[in-house]
Amino acid sequence: MTSVIETKDLKKTYRTGAGDLEVLHGVNFTLQVGEFVAIMGPSGSGKSTFMNILGCLDAPTAGSYRLLGEAVKDLSPDQLAYHRNRYIGFVFQGFNLLPRADLLENVALPLLYAKVPGPQRKKKAMELLDRVGLAPWAKHRPNQVSGGQQQRAAIARSLAVNPSLILADEPTGNLDSQTSDEIMKLFIELNDQGLSLIVVTHEPDVAACARRLAKFHDGLLVEDSPVSDRRRP
Repeated sequence: MTSVIETKDLKKTYRTGAGDLEVLHGVNFTLQVGEFVAIMGPSGSGKSTFMNILGCLDAPTAGSYRLLGEAVKDLSPDQLAYHRNRYIGFVFQGFNLLPRADLLENVALPLLYAKVPGPQRKKKAMELLDRVGLAPWAKHRPNQVSGGQQQRAAIARSLAVNPSLILADEPTGNLDSQTSDEIMKLFIELNDQGLSLIVVTHEPDVAACARRLAKFHDGLLVEDSPVSDRRRP
């Protein structure tokens, strides 16, 4: 089976005024189709840098990264953009919805970039909003709905092009505990349907919803093990 993600001896060094700063020290990590992994670690542990590399938003200094079996280092900038938009759905802590567009338009945006015709964009976006329970709010703007509803819209947007992988960075960080549980329940449902997910979180209750837990510390992957007592909100 082809791995969704495979990194070998992945390193990242930034050049600063005080000299070179290596923030990843050789990370080996594999994500198979249908896995759900939570990534935890203190600030400065390297997890955000690692996620940026997985999302093709940054490049490693050394080591290798394969996405769906393809060596990312061999991709041109245009190919990187295509892979990022076609195979990866992103969900962020701050939702990143366009404030002047309604939820339907926000969810349809990746389909616009993919040059899907207007009627098909609208139909697919409405189906996705219905999938996350937001069809009645399709014509509302982000500031007219709750934070939880905005995150649901962001998740619907991330699913627009049928990605192979969802990368979620602190997706419940701005939400109360009940709404966080609703979002994690949705992620679990998506994973049960076969979607691969990686969620970065500081919250143990969120991490406990995953099937696997990976912990970073000082630029190293120090733990990678199954979640023994999985929580299902």
